[in-house]
Amino acid sequence: MAQARTESSTGTQAVDRAAALVSTVVQADEPLTFAELQESSGLAKSTTSRMLAALERGGLLERDQDGSYVAGSLFWLYAARHDPWQELVRLARPAMERIGEETSETVHLSVTRGEKVVQVAQVDSRYLLGTRDWTEIDVPAHSSALGKVFYAWGALPLPEGDLEALTDTTITTPEALRRDGVRTRKRGWAVTDGELEVGLTGLAVPVHGVHGDVVAALGVSGPTPRLEDRLETLGKHLSSHAAQLSQLLRGRTPKEGVA
Repeated sequence: MAQARTESSTGTQAVDRAAALVSTVVQADEPLTFAELQESSGLAKSTTSRMLAALERGGLLERDQDGSYVAGSLFWLYAARHDPWQELVRLARPAMERIGEETSETVHLSVTRGEKVVQVAQVDSRYLLGTRDWTEIDVPAHSSALGKVFYAWGALPLPEGDLEALTDTTITTPEALRRDGVRTRKRGWAVTDGELEVGLTGLAVPVHGVHGDVVAALGVSGPTPRLEDRLETLGKHLSSHAAQLSQLLRGRTPKEGVA
């Protein structure tokens, strides 16, 4: 019994020491060298070396190009799974840049947080007219193409009661929003024409996640005269990019040659 207690105590002590090393690295403002970790822990060099090696093998710690210790890949995997929008933005950025080059219009990426639609990334228009930072703007979801995507595919519940009329053409009832959603799903993309601001047109498509649910909306916006005659072309173009992004989110590489 005494031997069992000693082994248990030793095992717990080793876990505590390893946890302390991880905590020290994670809370540090910059990468830590072996010598710094050994000194701060008070452990023997051989013990520190064994523990750091085990933590590296487990993905809890890793070394940078200078050989100093930083948080390991398990931390980034956890962050990507539990704070997915940062990873979503990283994966979507190349597609957004291409859409911006090809259309010259402002490109948007939005997600839902609770019952709100939040823009998490933007690529600015190449035109002076149409450039605005929408990431800081609280846009009513029923008046934007991005928001309409989430309503149409059931990622947001339809609101109850009358909706705010921002312009004369804004949808103002849940039933009208539902009918708009039916049209949106049939053609594959949502459109807002002067519903948020007079003279502003937006178009957006859904991005699907691992389970096939809509996790984001990808869209473009610009002055109505520049967009009104090419909505179908833009819709198909955005849908193609959104399909590739959806494949990336599922962990698959898009097929070569897909535009």
